[in-house]
Amino acid sequence: MLELDTIAAISTPMGEGAIAIVRLSGQEAISIGDKVFQSPNGKRLSNVPSHTINYGHIKDPATDEIIEEVMVSVMKGPKTFTREDLIEINCHGGIVSVNRVLQLVLSQGARLAEPGEFTKRAFLNGRIDLSQAEGVMDLIRAKTDRAMNVALGQVEGRLSKLVRHLRQEILETLAHVEVNIDYPEYDDVEEMTHNVLIEKATGVKSEIEKLLRTSQQGKILREGLGTVIVGRPNVGKSSLLNSLVHDTKAIVTDVPGTTRDVIEEYVNVRGVPLRLVDTAGIRETEDIVERIGVERSREYLKKADLILLVLNYHDALTQEDEHLFEAVSGMDYIVIINKTDLEQKIDLERVKTLADGKPVISTSLLQEQGIDELEEAISSLFFESGVEGQDLTYVSNTRHVALLNQAKNSIDEAIMGIESGVPIDIVQIDLTRTWELLGEIIGDAVHESLIDQLFSQFCLGK
Repeated sequence: MLELDTIAAISTPMGEGAIAIVRLSGQEAISIGDKVFQSPNGKRLSNVPSHTINYGHIKDPATDEIIEEVMVSVMKGPKTFTREDLIEINCHGGIVSVNRVLQLVLSQGARLAEPGEFTKRAFLNGRIDLSQAEGVMDLIRAKTDRAMNVALGQVEGRLSKLVRHLRQEILETLAHVEVNIDYPEYDDVEEMTHNVLIEKATGVKSEIEKLLRTSQQGKILREGLGTVIVGRPNVGKSSLLNSLVHDTKAIVTDVPGTTRDVIEEYVNVRGVPLRLVDTAGIRETEDIVERIGVERSREYLKKADLILLVLNYHDALTQEDEHLFEAVSGMDYIVIINKTDLEQKIDLERVKTLADGKPVISTSLLQEQGIDELEEAISSLFFESGVEGQDLTYVSNTRHVALLNQAKNSIDEAIMGIESGVPIDIVQIDLTRTWELLGEIIGDAVHESLIDQLFSQFCLGK
């Protein structure tokens, strides 16, 4: 599918900066550029070699007014991101200058691009598949190096290659079955067909399960680990936030109840992105403002992926502490015993009993002790086998996970049918359904409305 009109948008963030870029893509992109670009040597963009950058000025053809001093990159299709003719006008960074250039090219026949439309055209024109396109957005939103590497692998087609391989395996199996059914020249054809089916179906199922095992880690790398710091007032929750962020984001005092609302920050812990939330100290209080903060803390607690439960080394365990252990029961949590620079009053054996095998880390945030151990505990809790493996394909997209689960169910139905002696043509239905579901991941079989919805989530100009 080839789009015929020419689109334009600002591809850099709005605001002051060194440069800003206005991007045009479509069959009229270069001719529109010729209308507004003036080179010192009189060269037209349509005559310059592809993939070159050219100095000149942007001029309003209606008034001959010089708008901007620019460098214009010219890239001729199909060797471009969209597989269309594409130019990028590099002008001075600034809201007024870049908007004037954009409005000028729009007045010369370009259309303002929709969010994600450049990437959508790359998909529609066969430059990338759907999973690669979604990887582009993950790459833009990556919060850590690990998250970026996973997204980059998806953009480069690592997931696509594996999915295409699985689909080809299924296709070849279906073809083999058809041949055996159409040409039953031997008595053992039925047995051989069943043997081939069970072997191939089991192999495909194994690969799907391997992908699904990475989905939790992939989701964490993509969206961040929702991490909530809880504890009684004045145990060091805000100090912990500041230590992990390596900045003073929360007020720290000796007065209990200083934090009266939630504070959110993104933190990079050993390559794992944490959506870190410092909550108001959970306790019974008559202060109406603090009470609202405590209620919000309880709400965040219910939605958390990880709990950092902070206790005070210098205080005996209280009933409120024990209630917190009850509240996080069944969840992933790490116990942090803070203020170890002070005299011990806490019952450590009782803490370990309550923790029931969960990690217990001792810290003195005042003296910056124990943070490395805590970061290692967080990383190993969710990435026990290590996330650095370059040969591992991570699935991080919710849509992909849902489709893989459906594909696994279909292949399970096929295997059960084979083992139960169900007729081959019935088994073929489940195998074909698996093939179709895998195709939806890479966009080989997907509804147009879903494509529009996916690309609408992109930023303008991408």
